[in-house]
Amino acid sequence: MDKTKEAQMRATMNQKLIETGEKERLRELLRQRLVEAGWKDELKMHAKEIVKEKGVERITVDDLVTELTPKARALVPDSVKRELLQRIKKFLEEQQL
Repeated sequence: MDKTKEAQMRATMNQKLIETGEKERLRELLRQRLVEAGWKDELKMHAKEIVKEKGVERITVDDLVTELTPKARALVPDSVKRELLQRIKKFLEEQQL
């Protein structure tokens, strides 16, 4: 599949997710699962460590986000990723996309 066609397909899927409200339901499910897994607390502790290490006066929000993002992605449990992927696949099948 060429990049243009892939981009169009992604846009179509995203539009359907938004129109049906499924995108917001998936976001809420993700928030809930991350809280249950302790992801938020672990990330908060990591953020505090970074600020303590660098010094509150010498770190910007952008710096903190840059440092936290890879860790945040890595900490998402595989079970949560699988659950969301299954929900998205099911949605797309139901929408015949």
